[in-house]
Amino acid sequence: MKSYRPTTPSRRHMTTVSYRGVLTASEPKKSLTKGRKRFMGRNADGRITVRHKGGGHKRLYREIDFLYAKRDIPAKVETIEYDPNRSSFIALVCYADGERRYVIAPKALSVGTSFLVSEKAPLTPGNRTLLRNVPVGTFVYNLEIHPNGGARLVRSAGNYAEVIAHDAGYTHVKLPSTEVRRIPDAAWASIGEVSNEEFKLRTIGKAGRSRWLGIRPTVRGTAMNPVDHPYGGGEGSQPRGTKYPKTAWGKKTGGVKTRKPKKYSNLLIVSRRKKRGKRSKGTD
Repeated sequence: MKSYRPTTPSRRHMTTVSYRGVLTASEPKKSLTKGRKRFMGRNADGRITVRHKGGGHKRLYREIDFLYAKRDIPAKVETIEYDPNRSSFIALVCYADGERRYVIAPKALSVGTSFLVSEKAPLTPGNRTLLRNVPVGTFVYNLEIHPNGGARLVRSAGNYAEVIAHDAGYTHVKLPSTEVRRIPDAAWASIGEVSNEEFKLRTIGKAGRSRWLGIRPTVRGTAMNPVDHPYGGGEGSQPRGTKYPKTAWGKKTGGVKTRKPKKYSNLLIVSRRKKRGKRSKGTD
């Protein structure tokens, strides 16, 4: 991690990921980029559906290959690059037939190394194969939910899933959330861990940096007026005043199930993720 001299109060604790010695290119490949409208938490009608999003620096979208449709053709890594649209690093790879694509860079991939997408690919970091061919205990990323449906799970920085069992046409995978899920063993997965594992250790440091990232301020409900939030009103600091924790619209937030009872993946979940316990007093 890179830290800064405390020239200002906000700089004192600010940290960023050290890119020196990791990234090998400063500009993306133009043919693999495009402009993209950011909806800033709004739906098709322009109404805010996700709060605290908006603004931020303009971004150029890099077209990432999540389908990995080029099978049995070795690819060589040309550059490791930064992508403002995701937490992991990306790699520009050149296939043996001359085509170039962007892919999510795993932890052990470097310039000059090669990887292969094949049913018979060796179990080395970066290679991609069927889940049925992956031994128990192996770390994987870029998992498909449906065969040939493209990578959907385990794509962010530093994450990995663990193969824990094979049974009746399904592979049991332990996800980063600790949830154990069954995935068809004909689905594809990449071997290894996602790059940029230090991403979660960064300290934003100041409000302005959050705004650069497109994160708008979050206001406490107790600081609002009664018309704006159930916690609002009163002179000075006040307790919640409601029996259950609620949202700004009066809906309960504590101990209420929000998952749809008929969601397609309910039958595929072997065990739910472990809930985070309450922090004990005196801990940070």
